[in-house]
Amino acid sequence: MTVSIHPILGLPEIAPGDDLAAMLADAIAAGGLGPQKGDVLVVTHKVVSKAEGSVVHVADDNYYRRVVEEQAVDVLRRRGDLVIARTRHGFICANAGVDRSNAEPGTAVLLPIRPDRSAHELRRSLLRATGVDVPVVVTDTFGRPWRRGLVDVAIGVSGIEAIIDLRGTTDAKGRVLQATEIAIVDEIAAAADLVMGKAGSIPAALIRGLSVPRGDGTAGQLIRPASEDLFR
Repeated sequence: MTVSIHPILGLPEIAPGDDLAAMLADAIAAGGLGPQKGDVLVVTHKVVSKAEGSVVHVADDNYYRRVVEEQAVDVLRRRGDLVIARTRHGFICANAGVDRSNAEPGTAVLLPIRPDRSAHELRRSLLRATGVDVPVVVTDTFGRPWRRGLVDVAIGVSGIEAIIDLRGTTDAKGRVLQATEIAIVDEIAAAADLVMGKAGSIPAALIRGLSVPRGDGTAGQLIRPASEDLFR
């Protein structure tokens, strides 16, 4: 199996009320990318949130910190100005997902209100525009408890399974797997970021050639229950 990752170029700056699906369809067509059956579209939440109007004005650092507190359901850790919080979606992330990077001066971008719904609406609109049903993954950048560095992960999913559960199957040596669940949409998100990057102003990519089970996966399925969370 050969997998290829294609950046979607030519998208303008997204503003509240923009038809993001139409803009993506135009950019995909202009780049000669199709889309094709079997593709997966990966979109950073920044452009989704901007199109949906999930942008707030922040006059200064104090106001920014107040917005973070408002977006947090629980604050789990603090270190200086850094806050690790649980959002209303159930995500545990820095500053409750309130981000000033790649935002206009004096503003901050919030997480989409319902990222899975955002992914689903993008998928439906692209189907109408292109005639191809392309699964959609909406991403954000998260840290990880055990490792340094950041990776993109899925916060919204439509059209594919979020997790591939291998428990009960056997490995190459015939051993029965007891705990192996593959967060396939997180792997997709991280792979797509290789061609998007944090400073490249490329907010979307198509992944082609990847065999992923179609289904009704949600980002909520990736959230570890509190009873299994050793960090709480």
